[in-house]
Amino acid sequence: MPQPSTKPASSGRGATLVAAGILASRLVGLVRQKVFAHVLGSGLEAAAFSAATRIPNVLQNLLGEGVLSASFIPVYAGLRAEGKNEEADRVAGAVFGLLAVVVGVLVAAGLFGSEALVELVAPGYQGEARALTIRLVRLIFPGTGVLVLSAWCLGILNSHRRFFLSYAAPVMWNLCIIAALGWTWWRHDPAATVAVWAAFGTIAGSVAQFVVQLPNVMRLLGSFRPAPSLELSSVRKVLTGFVPAVAARGVVQLSAWVDTAYATLLTERAVATLTYAQTIALLPVSLFGMSISAAELPEMSEDAVKSHEERSAALRQRLLAGLERLAFFVVPSAVAFLVLGDAISGALLESGRFTAADSRLVWYILIGSGVAVSAQTSGRLYSSAFYALKDTRTPLKFAIIRVGLGTLIGYWAVRMLPGELGLPAELGVVSITITTGAMAWLEMTLLRRALTKEIGALPSLAPRLARLWGAAVLGAGAEVALKLALVSWRGANPIAAGEWGGGFLPAPALPVLPVSVALIGVYGVTYLLVTYAMGIPQSRALLGRVLKRVGLG
Repeated sequence: MPQPSTKPASSGRGATLVAAGILASRLVGLVRQKVFAHVLGSGLEAAAFSAATRIPNVLQNLLGEGVLSASFIPVYAGLRAEGKNEEADRVAGAVFGLLAVVVGVLVAAGLFGSEALVELVAPGYQGEARALTIRLVRLIFPGTGVLVLSAWCLGILNSHRRFFLSYAAPVMWNLCIIAALGWTWWRHDPAATVAVWAAFGTIAGSVAQFVVQLPNVMRLLGSFRPAPSLELSSVRKVLTGFVPAVAARGVVQLSAWVDTAYATLLTERAVATLTYAQTIALLPVSLFGMSISAAELPEMSEDAVKSHEERSAALRQRLLAGLERLAFFVVPSAVAFLVLGDAISGALLESGRFTAADSRLVWYILIGSGVAVSAQTSGRLYSSAFYALKDTRTPLKFAIIRVGLGTLIGYWAVRMLPGELGLPAELGVVSITITTGAMAWLEMTLLRRALTKEIGALPSLAPRLARLWGAAVLGAGAEVALKLALVSWRGANPIAAGEWGGGFLPAPALPVLPVSVALIGVYGVTYLLVTYAMGIPQSRALLGRVLKRVGLG
């Protein structure tokens, strides 16, 4: 029997635009974290702000980009693929209206219930830390509600293949917070006042992030009637997928809250450093996992309306290409967290009130994050395939398993394991990311098996992964060799005296920033050269573009 033509249109350009937008946003976000760490370090006020942002973020996580991508984009993009543009516009207006109503109710509930929420999410906070966290929660909640409406804009823009703006829009959010922090630093305000001004910055940034996308969205919609309505069957289809997607995001949000709660039972410093480490760890997840998954979702949603055989073949090809692109970037990211965590933290955060000891703790946390990054990014792509098939229940089921087991194992790992190993209790924060990583691998494996039953087996990536891991290990060897050479040259002890060991950076004998940049550079260049020599297509394409830019290609 002849096989149908299944070669899908490339989503590479879309993934590049998503990655460019995310990169712009994350780079400015790292600047924000650098300024925040310089001004507030890892003290009480930083810990209060970290916990306070986690609580309102439930709105964004429950109703925002991930949920709308799962439920709204497949329906809206499917209508446009069938030429039903007028119905698609009506669905967009109805979904916006319904979101506005739900968000308004939840923001009001959050404002009135802020004390109970802080008690639930940060049970270890007492006195000044608890009072400041409650105040910050009340300030941040309305701004987070606006971010949900911003995610609706992202859904419209992505469905029209306008990827860059929607993912670059958070630059505005970060800039507003940076401006607020800079203003208070210039005025030499006390730390608590700095945290409050940062909360005002989040409100201004949320509004700016929404407004900057709105003109393009209005141009793309033929008409816009933001009225909550369940009249259209297509709107009801969105809600059919929306409820399980919200439940799945709710389970993930519960996991984030549990992580924060466990950290508050250790020390305030554990909460602050966990937040800094998670911001760094999310960079490859967002930059590569989100960019490829977001670009593929509209394409897979259109593939999903084909016959079963054509649909399965197209989805397998898209998944294979996406996983290959992911692996090229994610494998070296995982190894970098293991051997370069001190250099990464030192380069990005270390100054002012953020000390070398804080950098070391961030590094230890990043080691745990390295366990998770490959599984998290692959899992995003598998989930997108289920969403394209309008199946939001399967990812929900596996998310419940992951979070349930992670919560139980995490409590033992955070509260009991350090003592059993004779380690300081504060190092229990490292167990949070290690447990998350192990559960991410479990979830990813379950998703892949379920997807195989739906569309057929995916070809193995084992040969490609073996070469990529080998190249990353060689890069790590070159980086470690440079570290040891610097240590020998300066006569510094690679394990500095102090609280439960130190990092390998030869600080303070050498300045942190240039040493960190040199170590990261050696690692990255070695990885690229080795993969280029191996004939890895992504490496050859990347280096080819670089050489062409400098006039050597």
